[in-house]
Amino acid sequence: MKALILSGGMGTRLRPLTHAMPKQLIPLANKPVLFHALEAVRDAGITEAGVIVGDWHKEIRQAVGDGSRFGLRVEYLYQEAPFGLAHCVLIARDFLGDDDFAMYLGDNVFGDGITGPAEHFRRTRPAAQVAVTPVDAPQEYGVVETDPGGRVRALREKPRRPRSNLAVTGAYFFTPLVHDAVRAIEPSRRGEREITDALQWLVDQGHDVRAVEVTGWWKDTGRVEDILDGNRLLLDGIESRVEGSVDAASTALGPVVVAPGARIVRSHLRGPLVIGADCVVEDSYIGPHTAIGAGCVLNEAGVTDSILLDGAAVSDVNGIHASVIGRSARVGATAAGTSRHRLVVGDHTELDVVA
Repeated sequence: MKALILSGGMGTRLRPLTHAMPKQLIPLANKPVLFHALEAVRDAGITEAGVIVGDWHKEIRQAVGDGSRFGLRVEYLYQEAPFGLAHCVLIARDFLGDDDFAMYLGDNVFGDGITGPAEHFRRTRPAAQVAVTPVDAPQEYGVVETDPGGRVRALREKPRRPRSNLAVTGAYFFTPLVHDAVRAIEPSRRGEREITDALQWLVDQGHDVRAVEVTGWWKDTGRVEDILDGNRLLLDGIESRVEGSVDAASTALGPVVVAPGARIVRSHLRGPLVIGADCVVEDSYIGPHTAIGAGCVLNEAGVTDSILLDGAAVSDVNGIHASVIGRSARVGATAAGTSRHRLVVGDHTELDVVA
């Protein structure tokens, strides 16, 4: 079985962050979202992956390389515009050949990976399989309707009156029959070839399409709130590891990761949190569910429930909460203040917080 990993989206809902980087390289727990996807594919026993790329293809290629660091052989497939998920299958035809494959949306993260659904697909081998999860507001998702045995009867995109609470996640599994389906369907009203239409075509043709529930949590990281949620969930699973230096005047409570070269001076760390390589944290408080990238500098700062990308700097500002601060951005203060601050700061920005 091969994998098709979709990494061509522009991430417009994540601007200003995605003005300077692809959404798939935004880090969760100090690891790009796409890397979590590649590792999930590898852990499912897949060794060959085609990565769909778009305008950010150079950045994606530079970050992933040939895939060997993930135990994969990676081939890049260029999509000139976002013409839909089923269109990705069309342009990957030569790469996929007549092999079964998993299709994984590169901005999705699964707490337990996709090993379980992949094993189920290998064992039962229906024409197609959709990984689903129960949700509280199914009208906001694509949903599947199934019979008691898990066979898909219908797929609905954001139905006004959902007949099911099973949302389609970002993992699909296909036999070569899907190639007939993606050729048979027409573009939707928004001009895209929808994978849900291809799945529905298989259902209508009488083919066996199955829904399998994922275990653990699932996040589509398309919005800032989702990125912060995913970061929290991943940090909840870390174990303490201190490879940098923490001086005697500092404290560390809970699961804390301090990467090599990082220095913690007269500061208080309360996990779960990660601090990247070569950071300097002085006279600061870093609270739970915070991920600080490599080479960041924090001085008299207070940060909780946030993500700082590589090279960010915060000085003389407390109360930063539920924030995302871009690469090499600087946050400072022009006057003392006590309020909380929620920030989404793009790369190379300078921001002065006034009381």
